[in-house]
Amino acid sequence: MKTVMSKDGTKIVYDKIGNGPSLILVGGAFSYRKFPGMVKLAKLLSDQFTVYNYDRRGRGDSGDTVFYEPAREYEDLDAMISEAGGVSYVWGLSSGAVLALQAAAYGASITKLALHEPPFIVNDTDHVPPSDFSKKVSELIADDRSADTIKYFMTKGMGAPSFIVTMMRMMPGVWSNLMAVAHTLPYDAALLEGYMEGKSLPEDLWNNVTVPTLVLKGTESPLMLRDGADALVKVLPNAELISKKGLGHTKQLNVKSISSELISFFSAV
Repeated sequence: MKTVMSKDGTKIVYDKIGNGPSLILVGGAFSYRKFPGMVKLAKLLSDQFTVYNYDRRGRGDSGDTVFYEPAREYEDLDAMISEAGGVSYVWGLSSGAVLALQAAAYGASITKLALHEPPFIVNDTDHVPPSDFSKKVSELIADDRSADTIKYFMTKGMGAPSFIVTMMRMMPGVWSNLMAVAHTLPYDAALLEGYMEGKSLPEDLWNNVTVPTLVLKGTESPLMLRDGADALVKVLPNAELISKKGLGHTKQLNVKSISSELISFFSAV
C-alpha cells in the first residue's frame, strides 16, 4: 500500500504492480482498489505495464473531505499521474471513465486513454433517471439510508431490475462491499450530472482531448450503455470503438477479455 497527497491535501492510497509504461486504473461506482475484478485486471496487465490501482477518495483506505466537487477527483488522478512519472496511460470504468475523460479535458498528462462504457444516456427512448437523481442520492446518504441509496442508484439510475438488488442483499460478502462504498455514490452521481438526461452529447465539449482514445462496450450490455459508447466515439477527435461480447461491466468483469483489448491498445505504437 502506497500513498500520494492530492492538491487539497487528501490522502490517496494505491497499489503498484508490474513493469513497463505506467497505466492507472480508475474504478467506477461501487469499485475500489481491492475489488476482486480490479485486482485481477491489474495482475493481468502487470506483465506489460506498471499498474497503479488506487482508491478513489472516500473509498477503501483513501481520505476524503466534507464537501465534494468533481474537480477534486480530477486533481486526485492528476496526483496519481505525477506519482507515476508525470505521464501515464489511463483506463476508466463507467463513472471512472467519465472522471478520466474530464481530467484529460482539464489538462491531465494522459498519453492514451481507454474509456470503458461511460454511462452517458443519450437517447430519451433508453432508460433515463429522474431529473432529481443526483439530489435524491445525496439526500438518501445524508439520511443515513445506505441500503436504500444502493437500490435507488441501481434501479432508478442504471435501470437494473429490483430483484437484482434483492439477490445481492442475500449475498453477505457482496452486499457488505457495496455498503462500504455506498456513501460515495453521490460522487458518482455528481460526475454524471448532465450526461444522463437522454440528450445528445455536446459536439465540441471534449475537442481538446486529442490523445488516442479507445472506447469499449460489450455487445451484451444494456442498450443505454451501448448507445452512449457509440455517441462518445463520434464526438472525440481521436477515438476508436471496440464492441465485443465479454466487455460489459454490469455483471462480473471479464478481465481476460478486457486486459487483452487494453494490452493491444496501449502497446500499439
